[in-house]
Amino acid sequence: MISNSIPNFLQGQIPSSICNLSSIKFLFLSENTLDGEIPKCIGSLSSSLLHLELRENNFHGKIPDSFVKGCSLLSFLINNNQVEGSLPQSLVNCKDMQFLHLGNNYLNDTFPIWLGNLDQLQIIILRWNRFYGQVDNSDIPASFTRLQVIDLSHNNFSGYLPTIFFENLYAIKEGHQKKAKPEYMEDMVADEVWSYDFDLSFTTKGLEIEFPYVSTTWMAIDFSDNQFYGEIPKVLGELHSLIVLNLSHNSLTGPIPLLLGDLSELESLDLSSNKLQGRIPTELTNLGFLEVLNLSQNNLVGVIPQGKQFDTFSNDSYTGNLGLCGLPLSKSCDNDEVAPVKFDRDDDGDDDGLNWKFSILMGYGCGLVLGLSMGYIVFTIGKPRWFIRVYKRVVQRFAER
Repeated sequence: MISNSIPNFLQGQIPSSICNLSSIKFLFLSENTLDGEIPKCIGSLSSSLLHLELRENNFHGKIPDSFVKGCSLLSFLINNNQVEGSLPQSLVNCKDMQFLHLGNNYLNDTFPIWLGNLDQLQIIILRWNRFYGQVDNSDIPASFTRLQVIDLSHNNFSGYLPTIFFENLYAIKEGHQKKAKPEYMEDMVADEVWSYDFDLSFTTKGLEIEFPYVSTTWMAIDFSDNQFYGEIPKVLGELHSLIVLNLSHNSLTGPIPLLLGDLSELESLDLSSNKLQGRIPTELTNLGFLEVLNLSQNNLVGVIPQGKQFDTFSNDSYTGNLGLCGLPLSKSCDNDEVAPVKFDRDDDGDDDGLNWKFSILMGYGCGLVLGLSMGYIVFTIGKPRWFIRVYKRVVQRFAER
């Protein structure tokens, strides 16, 4: 096993003579106090370099746009510096790139759609930069198919959440088979196993948690702290191996999709600080591994579902939703509060839609006849309290439908 990322307490600038190292495979300068600009010639080393780590220094200026054709880089980590400008498009020459960590810098660019041409890419971290605009990869049909981790948090992205982008995440859809012993992302270099060891961290359980080694089963999407709006795409419910989903601190509207209840591996779900409406789907109680739930600061209403993992969540998961009631909140529900009605998820088809509408019309017709008949009885013999309660519940159910 090759050791990785050991700080050497280096200071000053990278000497230009480093570019004379024509056959170097590993360049680890992380966790030092190096400063200045990154030498423009460093991209010329990428024909032999496999791993380039410059993270946690004081580099400034732009990332050199000099990565050569036939670039061999598997990982490029330059997070926690002060680099700025746009992302160099010559990175598209690094066809075998797997890990790209650019977080905590001053990069100012639109979403790098062209990264979708790197069909080996598994991890993209762009958090805490100044990226802006919409996230769209429609120009590259089969892009990001191997992606397992994407973190776009704390930027200025806007527009609708990218449905096509999520549809292409086949690695998260299909996942990996459970194994008795955890495996980690690695490659073979000079007959030795190289484990990727770097500071991958996510905000979960309200804290920034670091993961020193990246498990092959780790699947995460973090689009938090941006300016996304519109509804949450239902296609997210097809990412069955997803472990972390964070869409908090945006301007998302509409209901929480019922299909999120199909994310059987999900451990952390954060939809807080949006403008979500409607009830909390009872399907979410199917998430048997859910340890973190944050739905606070939305416009959710109705009874909080009970059972399984939901019995372990505290008030903090629901604060700021004035229309919610039931445990663990102190606000009790009215006696005539009813549980949400589950509809068939395939009710978008024409035939099912017609059947559903026909059922509703039949229901209203029967209700009208029943109402007239019972109304005659009521006004003839009085107003029994039990009838008033039942009548209110029936009216409320029809209203909800």
